[in-house]
Amino acid sequence: MTTGAAHRHPISTPDFLSLDELRSTQLVRLCRTVQRAYDNVPLFRRRMEELDLEPADLRSLDDVTRLPFTVKSDLRDTYPFGMFASPMKDVVRLHASSGTTGKPIVVAYTAGDIEVWTETMARSYAACGWHAGDIVQNSYGYGLFTGGLGAHYGAEALGATVIPVSAANTERQLMIMKDFGVTAICATPSYFLHLIDQSVEMGIDMKELPLRSAVLGAEPWTEDMRKRIEAESGITAYDMYGLSEIIGPGVGIECPCKAGLHIFEDHFLAEIIDPETLERVPDGTEGELVLTTLSKEAMPMIRYRTRDITAFVNGPCECGRNLRRIRRIGRRSDDMLIIRGVNVFPSQIEAALLRVEGTLPHYRIVLTREQDLDQIEVQVEVTHEALRDEARGLEELQRKVARSIESITGIRTALTLVAPHTIERSEGKARRVIDRRVM
Repeated sequence: MTTGAAHRHPISTPDFLSLDELRSTQLVRLCRTVQRAYDNVPLFRRRMEELDLEPADLRSLDDVTRLPFTVKSDLRDTYPFGMFASPMKDVVRLHASSGTTGKPIVVAYTAGDIEVWTETMARSYAACGWHAGDIVQNSYGYGLFTGGLGAHYGAEALGATVIPVSAANTERQLMIMKDFGVTAICATPSYFLHLIDQSVEMGIDMKELPLRSAVLGAEPWTEDMRKRIEAESGITAYDMYGLSEIIGPGVGIECPCKAGLHIFEDHFLAEIIDPETLERVPDGTEGELVLTTLSKEAMPMIRYRTRDITAFVNGPCECGRNLRRIRRIGRRSDDMLIIRGVNVFPSQIEAALLRVEGTLPHYRIVLTREQDLDQIEVQVEVTHEALRDEARGLEELQRKVARSIESITGIRTALTLVAPHTIERSEGKARRVIDRRVM
């Protein structure tokens, strides 16, 4: 990575390109990317030939709908390097998923890819008001996970001071936050909530710290959770979107308007499709986000089905960016739970819990099967004040929570109220669902 002065500040002008300039840039880059994948990725070439298509058949951005989709299993089936479009001598970085559900997803970067990633991350932080002189605590995990290094490079390129504390040792995190005068932090939302909880235990009032802003991502989180985070810490919390298969974090970001996440369209072409029919849906209609990389060299992704459910936000943003916006990701098409024939998403459970005063935003969904019937239990932490209440008050709280869950999901659940810090905390993505069903 070049560290000279030319790379100390983000390239912000692409955020404000005219629509004509933006679409022209997208088409040029799309044609180049498709040609690169066609020439170097056997799986993509084979699928193009099956459709009787060649890169030259792309004449407009709408022609992207003629191209084949890419799905996560393609990356596993070609493990480890079958989706690469660059020779290994040009690959400067490899990242990978944990592989807990099968073979890991391996992603590659050329030096040019790292520059693009750094740029989009720097633009992301700039959109949130971060700047040179900020002291940034990076609480994402480093290593094969893309979050840590992506956040690190972007903040450094912005001119900020980066503290690579990673995701561990919560007491040390809070000590550093206080003693080093941290002004901005990046983390998963669930881990930042854990920091808030621990700060209370340690007698640290976050509202008295210089910390003013957090960019949170890597897992879905609700607007109610944002409100709680901001109320209890006194900071402004922004949502960031990304995924390793595309580039890592830095695909999209909220601006201060908080009216959707701007996609960096000069590098990523976004579509929203019906996950059943695979056809595009009208703007404003909810569907599955599909992304095509426009600048990736080592591992171009063509029409990658993210499984994330969202919708385009119509109309211009008050911030002046012409980049298209998507709604915050609240759920995925593949984290849906089917309980006694009813579709349930963890985000619905979270929204129901956060509506009831006395609960904490730490919960766990436990699925079991008894006599061939699915059973669901929701375990949720409650405040110390709620626990100190008389038994009658605790029973009423339990009824309120149960009613809230049923009103949103349409199903009745077993509900267990537990003391603060009972549910195991995660320093990475929160594990919300434990499936003990034996099929």
